[in-house]
Amino acid sequence: MEIWYGADQVPAALRDPAGPGSVVTVGIFDGVHRGHRAILDRIVERAHQAADPDGPRPWAVAVTFDPHPVLVHCPTSHLPMVTSLADRLQALAGTGLDAVLVVHYTLEFADQGPAEFVRDWLEDLLGARIIVVGDDVRFGRGNSGDAATLRDIGREDGVEVEIVADVVSPSGRRWSSTWVRELLQAGDMRGAAEVLGHAHRLRGTVVHGRRRGRQLGFPTANLEAATAGVVPPDGVYAGWLVRSPGAGGHLVAGEERLPAAISIGTNPTFHDVPQRTVEAHVLGRADLNLYGEVVGIELTERLRPMLAFDGLEALLAQMRQDVVDTAGVLGVPVPDPIRPEDVTAS
Repeated sequence: MEIWYGADQVPAALRDPAGPGSVVTVGIFDGVHRGHRAILDRIVERAHQAADPDGPRPWAVAVTFDPHPVLVHCPTSHLPMVTSLADRLQALAGTGLDAVLVVHYTLEFADQGPAEFVRDWLEDLLGARIIVVGDDVRFGRGNSGDAATLRDIGREDGVEVEIVADVVSPSGRRWSSTWVRELLQAGDMRGAAEVLGHAHRLRGTVVHGRRRGRQLGFPTANLEAATAGVVPPDGVYAGWLVRSPGAGGHLVAGEERLPAAISIGTNPTFHDVPQRTVEAHVLGRADLNLYGEVVGIELTERLRPMLAFDGLEALLAQMRQDVVDTAGVLGVPVPDPIRPEDVTAS
């Protein structure tokens, strides 16, 4: 999948009236959840259906925005993104798209009228022959454009417009990024994964901590809790540390996924951690040197809340149990305990 950061990176061939053009959709796609997938799968399908037997088929292209429009129009609003841009792009790559255009969202960009946006960005720049969107689509100045507006513009310009009806869960609720945020903020990782269609992932650079974990036989990779992605409530989680998760436009085909017990919070047993951190202990591994590396943290299940323990022995006993519980949730063998002297990572 190609990634274009701005109009100047879009291949000129897409603008050729005699060329195959594209099938296009537009959205934030935060989380790339099941509702998004329905639309994305449809544009990939339409691109293949529209293929010329004697020539190339249309490109399947998604247009997305960064930063989120809400954060531009209301800078003081608190809207945590479900996924970082890098993880959003990686998830989009898994849908079979040919390309994603990332548009830098600004107030100037937002001031375009609906017809101006469709004609300048979708028809002229991307050579849209077919536009596929959800029935809740909004675009143009003040979100004044909707599905009916898009149909009218398409009719005038000879561009086919397909509106995909809302996809709902078995409970009847519409799949949405808002629902995902609610579940994540409640610590319901399995519920969030059901809406997303995949485990929730945090992303960040591994930084130096207080090295207490390695001294106890539980070495951890530490991320600041301000890392990209919605950070759920404090507690201990079973999940995976993902190496080579891709960064920027460089999508990685293979990933190394390591089972991990993950702690989120300030560690109340020791009163010297003033800010929230995300710490991942990879089960059975004492040799990992991850400092400075960008990693993903996938959260599978919340095991327990964050607790303060009465002494080191009680804490160590619970940490050993957390490892056992994590292994059980993830379906991996329980590792042998790590002795502090076995830790070789610097």
